Amino acid sequence: MLNSQSIKISTSSSELLKRAQVEAKDSGLDYQVIFTKWMTDHEKLLRHIINGFEAKPALQDELFQDIALNIWRALPKFRQDASVKTFVARIAHNILATHVAKSVKSVKVAHDLSELSHEAEQDDSQVTPYQELNQQQRQQRLSAAIRQLKLEQQQVITLALEGMSYQEMAEVLDISTNLVGVRLQRAKAALMTMLEAA
Repeated sequence: MLNSQSIKISTSSSELLKRAQVEAKDSGLDYQVIFTKWMTDHEKLLRHIINGFEAKPALQDELFQDIALNIWRALPKFRQDASVKTFVARIAHNILATHVAKSVKSVKVAHDLSELSHEAEQDDSQVTPYQELNQQQRQQRLSAAIRQLKLEQQQVITLALEGMSYQEMAEVLDISTNLVGVRLQRAKAALMTMLEAA
Protein backbone atom coordinates (compact mmCIF):
# COMPACT_ATOMS: atom_id res chain seq x y z
CA MET A 1 0.00 0.00 0.00
CA LEU A 2 1.24 3.45 -0.84
CA ASN A 3 2.09 6.08 1.70
CA SER A 4 0.77 9.46 0.74
CA GLN A 5 3.68 11.07 2.69
CA SER A 6 2.35 14.44 3.83
CA ILE A 7 2.57 16.10 0.44
CA LYS A 8 0.26 19.05 0.11
CA ILE A 9 -0.98 19.24 -3.45
CA SER A 10 -3.09 22.23 -4.35
CA THR A 11 -2.81 22.08 -8.11
CA SER A 12 -4.39 19.61 -10.52
CA SER A 13 -2.54 16.61 -11.92
CA SER A 14 -2.30 18.13 -15.39
CA GLU A 15 -0.78 21.35 -14.01
CA LEU A 16 1.73 19.31 -12.02
CA LEU A 17 2.58 17.24 -15.07
CA LYS A 18 3.14 20.33 -17.23
CA ARG A 19 5.33 21.85 -14.54
CA ALA A 20 7.29 18.63 -14.14
CA GLN A 21 7.84 18.33 -17.89
CA VAL A 22 8.95 21.95 -18.25
CA GLU A 23 11.06 22.31 -15.10
CA ALA A 24 12.78 18.93 -14.91
CA LYS A 25 12.32 16.53 -17.78
CA ASP A 26 14.36 13.75 -16.24
CA SER A 27 13.94 14.63 -12.58
CA GLY A 28 12.01 11.92 -10.77
CA LEU A 29 11.03 14.26 -7.93
CA ASP A 30 8.19 16.05 -9.71
CA TYR A 31 7.01 12.82 -11.29
CA GLN A 32 6.96 11.31 -7.83
CA VAL A 33 4.55 14.02 -6.61
CA ILE A 34 2.27 13.42 -9.60
CA PHE A 35 2.45 9.65 -9.18
CA THR A 36 1.60 9.91 -5.48
CA LYS A 37 -1.40 12.12 -6.26
CA TRP A 38 -2.63 9.81 -9.01
CA MET A 39 -2.33 6.73 -6.84
CA THR A 40 -4.03 8.46 -3.92
CA ASP A 41 -6.86 9.74 -6.13
CA HIS A 42 -7.41 6.46 -7.99
CA GLU A 43 -6.48 3.73 -5.49
CA LYS A 44 -10.12 2.91 -4.74
CA LEU A 45 -10.96 2.66 -8.46
CA LEU A 46 -7.97 0.38 -9.07
CA ARG A 47 -8.80 -1.87 -6.13
CA HIS A 48 -12.41 -2.25 -7.30
CA ILE A 49 -11.29 -3.10 -10.82
CA ILE A 50 -8.79 -5.64 -9.49
CA ASN A 51 -11.47 -7.18 -7.25
CA GLY A 52 -13.59 -7.73 -10.36
CA PHE A 53 -10.85 -9.92 -11.84
CA GLU A 54 -9.17 -11.63 -8.88
CA ALA A 55 -10.64 -13.08 -5.67
CA LYS A 56 -7.49 -13.83 -3.66
CA PRO A 57 -6.34 -10.87 -1.53
CA ALA A 58 -2.63 -11.77 -1.86
CA LEU A 59 -2.90 -11.76 -5.66
CA GLN A 60 -4.95 -8.56 -5.54
CA ASP A 61 -2.12 -6.83 -3.68
CA GLU A 62 0.45 -8.21 -6.12
CA LEU A 63 -1.61 -6.99 -9.08
CA PHE A 64 -2.01 -3.56 -7.46
CA GLN A 65 1.78 -3.26 -7.11
CA ASP A 66 2.26 -4.38 -10.72
CA ILE A 67 -0.27 -1.80 -11.91
CA ALA A 68 1.37 0.93 -9.80
CA LEU A 69 4.77 0.07 -11.28
CA ASN A 70 3.38 0.25 -14.81
CA ILE A 71 1.68 3.59 -14.08
CA TRP A 72 5.03 4.93 -12.81
CA ARG A 73 6.78 3.73 -15.97
CA ALA A 74 4.09 5.21 -18.24
CA LEU A 75 3.84 8.55 -16.42
CA PRO A 76 6.46 10.41 -18.54
CA LYS A 77 4.62 9.27 -21.69
CA PHE A 78 1.23 10.66 -20.60
CA ARG A 79 0.17 13.07 -23.37
CA GLN A 80 -3.08 14.28 -21.78
CA ASP A 81 -5.17 13.06 -24.73
CA ALA A 82 -7.32 11.20 -22.17
CA SER A 83 -8.24 11.86 -18.55
CA VAL A 84 -5.95 10.58 -15.81
CA LYS A 85 -8.75 8.24 -14.69
CA THR A 86 -8.96 6.73 -18.19
CA PHE A 87 -5.17 6.48 -18.48
CA VAL A 88 -4.84 4.71 -15.13
CA ALA A 89 -7.79 2.39 -15.82
CA ARG A 90 -6.39 1.42 -19.23
CA ILE A 91 -3.07 0.41 -17.67
CA ALA A 92 -4.94 -1.60 -15.01
CA HIS A 93 -7.04 -3.38 -17.63
CA ASN A 94 -4.01 -4.28 -19.71
CA ILE A 95 -2.31 -5.84 -16.68
CA LEU A 96 -5.50 -7.63 -15.60
CA ALA A 97 -6.21 -8.96 -19.10
CA THR A 98 -2.75 -10.52 -19.15
CA HIS A 99 -3.29 -11.93 -15.64
CA VAL A 100 -6.63 -13.51 -16.62
CA ALA A 101 -5.18 -14.96 -19.82
CA LYS A 102 -2.33 -16.58 -17.86
CA SER A 103 -4.72 -17.91 -15.21
CA VAL A 104 -7.03 -19.45 -17.79
CA LYS A 105 -4.12 -21.20 -19.49
CA SER A 106 -2.53 -22.55 -16.32
CA VAL A 107 -5.36 -23.68 -14.07
CA LYS A 108 -9.05 -23.10 -13.37
CA VAL A 109 -9.24 -21.12 -10.17
CA ALA A 110 -11.61 -22.30 -7.46
CA HIS A 111 -13.34 -19.28 -5.96
CA ASP A 112 -13.15 -19.25 -2.19
CA LEU A 113 -15.87 -16.86 -1.12
CA SER A 114 -14.44 -16.57 2.38
CA GLU A 115 -11.30 -14.94 0.93
CA LEU A 116 -13.11 -12.22 -1.03
CA SER A 117 -11.91 -8.76 -0.19
CA HIS A 118 -14.74 -6.48 0.88
CA GLU A 119 -14.07 -2.93 -0.20
CA ALA A 120 -17.60 -1.96 -1.14
CA GLU A 121 -18.61 1.40 0.24
CA GLN A 122 -20.67 1.14 3.41
CA ASP A 123 -23.83 3.13 3.94
CA ASP A 124 -23.44 5.70 6.72
CA SER A 125 -26.74 4.68 8.27
CA GLN A 126 -26.86 1.97 10.93
CA VAL A 127 -27.47 -1.47 9.53
CA THR A 128 -28.36 -4.56 11.47
CA PRO A 129 -25.97 -7.52 11.43
CA TYR A 130 -28.53 -9.42 9.31
CA GLN A 131 -28.67 -6.60 6.74
CA GLU A 132 -24.87 -6.37 6.68
CA LEU A 133 -24.53 -10.14 6.17
CA ASN A 134 -27.15 -10.07 3.42
CA GLN A 135 -25.32 -7.18 1.70
CA GLN A 136 -21.98 -9.01 1.98
CA GLN A 137 -23.50 -12.18 0.56
CA ARG A 138 -24.97 -10.27 -2.39
CA GLN A 139 -21.59 -8.59 -2.99
CA GLN A 140 -19.82 -11.96 -2.85
CA ARG A 141 -22.28 -13.54 -5.28
CA LEU A 142 -21.94 -10.62 -7.66
CA SER A 143 -18.11 -10.66 -7.49
CA ALA A 144 -18.02 -14.42 -8.07
CA ALA A 145 -20.44 -14.11 -11.00
CA ILE A 146 -18.40 -11.30 -12.59
CA ARG A 147 -15.27 -13.47 -12.43
CA GLN A 148 -17.10 -16.17 -14.41
CA LEU A 149 -17.84 -13.82 -17.33
CA LYS A 150 -15.75 -13.71 -20.48
CA LEU A 151 -12.81 -11.30 -20.19
CA GLU A 152 -14.37 -8.70 -22.52
CA GLN A 153 -17.55 -8.75 -20.41
CA GLN A 154 -15.59 -8.53 -17.13
CA GLN A 155 -13.87 -5.43 -18.44
CA VAL A 156 -17.00 -3.47 -19.33
CA ILE A 157 -19.00 -4.50 -16.27
CA THR A 158 -16.23 -3.55 -13.79
CA LEU A 159 -15.77 -0.18 -15.48
CA ALA A 160 -19.53 0.40 -15.55
CA LEU A 161 -19.74 -0.42 -11.84
CA GLU A 162 -17.10 2.27 -11.28
CA GLY A 163 -19.41 4.80 -12.91
CA MET A 164 -17.48 5.29 -16.15
CA SER A 165 -19.34 6.59 -19.18
CA TYR A 166 -19.51 4.65 -22.46
CA GLN A 167 -16.96 7.09 -23.89
CA GLU A 168 -14.53 6.57 -21.00
CA MET A 169 -14.92 2.79 -21.25
CA ALA A 170 -14.29 2.95 -25.00
CA GLU A 171 -11.07 4.92 -24.41
CA VAL A 172 -9.85 2.50 -21.72
CA LEU A 173 -10.57 -0.59 -23.81
CA ASP A 174 -9.69 0.99 -27.17
CA ILE A 175 -13.02 -0.01 -28.75
CA SER A 176 -16.03 1.89 -30.10
CA THR A 177 -18.80 3.14 -27.81
CA ASN A 178 -21.25 0.94 -29.75
CA LEU A 179 -19.18 -2.13 -28.94
CA VAL A 180 -19.09 -1.04 -25.29
CA GLY A 181 -22.91 -1.00 -25.30
CA VAL A 182 -23.14 -4.43 -26.92
CA ARG A 183 -20.64 -5.99 -24.50
CA LEU A 184 -22.30 -4.34 -21.52
CA GLN A 185 -25.75 -5.64 -22.48
CA ARG A 186 -24.38 -9.16 -22.95
CA ALA A 187 -22.54 -8.96 -19.63
CA LYS A 188 -25.69 -7.82 -17.82
CA ALA A 189 -27.75 -10.61 -19.39
CA ALA A 190 -25.14 -13.22 -18.48
CA LEU A 191 -24.94 -11.90 -14.90
CA MET A 192 -28.72 -11.98 -14.51
CA THR A 193 -28.80 -15.58 -15.72
CA MET A 194 -26.05 -16.63 -13.31
CA LEU A 195 -27.53 -14.79 -10.33
CA GLU A 196 -31.04 -16.14 -10.95
CA ALA A 197 -29.68 -19.69 -11.18
CA ALA A 198 -27.83 -19.38 -7.87
